[in-house]
Amino acid sequence: MSQLEVVEMEDKKQQQQQQREEAEAEAPVVPSSLRAAATCRSLSSLSSSLRWDHRGDDDEEEAELRWAAIERLPTLDRMRTSVLSSEAVDVRRLGAAQRRVLVERLVADIQRDNLRLLRKQRRRMERVGVRQPTVEVRWRNVRVEADCQVVSGKPLPTLLNTVLATARGLSRRPHARIPILNDVTGILKPSRLTLLLGPPGCGKTTLLLALAGKLDKNLKVTGEVEYNGANLNTFVPEKTSAYISQYDLHVPEMTVRETLDFSARFQGVGTRAEIMKEVIRREKEAGITPDPDIDTYMKVFL
Repeated sequence: MSQLEVVEMEDKKQQQQQQREEAEAEAPVVPSSLRAAATCRSLSSLSSSLRWDHRGDDDEEEAELRWAAIERLPTLDRMRTSVLSSEAVDVRRLGAAQRRVLVERLVADIQRDNLRLLRKQRRRMERVGVRQPTVEVRWRNVRVEADCQVVSGKPLPTLLNTVLATARGLSRRPHARIPILNDVTGILKPSRLTLLLGPPGCGKTTLLLALAGKLDKNLKVTGEVEYNGANLNTFVPEKTSAYISQYDLHVPEMTVRETLDFSARFQGVGTRAEIMKEVIRREKEAGITPDPDIDTYMKVFL
């Protein structure tokens, strides 16, 4: 190595040393008091986080204790008691404001949360192997006929026409059978919404009445209508299905809200209580703690 190269290397080392000294001179000097304050703040935040974690653990332990107390209750009391806002409450004594808060918490967005709420209820039941009862309706070759008298027109209500009409009534008039439904076959699958379309007078109402077992006894009905393979003659169809007429009769003393609540309580109330009882029993056996809001909602509307 030549003397010139040695001199250049020493110059580079001096330049690097000078740059390091300048950088250290420009760096801010943090006083020891500030360093101590920063250390105190970090310790304070650490202690607060530990305190909140400890508080969260306490809340979980309290919730577990409340659920354990509910599970020790008799079956009937357990169906009426739930945890709402970290407190064990009797769902029968919830006021309108508390129910509204519960529903608003579960259905914040009416476009999306309605389906989400139903799915949460179904997942809770399926988790313990409980399913909603389903009904499949089948009808084959259903034929409905009406026996009618043949008349030539309705005369004016005079004394002479009344006497003549009475005399004709004593005699045998010609009869005719008018078919309303002619060999209709179909099936209604569970969990499926079916729309029945047709022009006026085509027999839509007659078909629905036939499926509900509410046809007039004067009509001649042939064919088969089955609910889960059982014929209408083997059970009471009114306990399984209902025909809602287009003419509604309401009690004038009831408000709209009371009318809707009254109607809603007739939709599967009996089976709902039995299903809830079975879900609670299986959850207790499996050691499963349900979602408090879902549990309260399902118990409120028993």
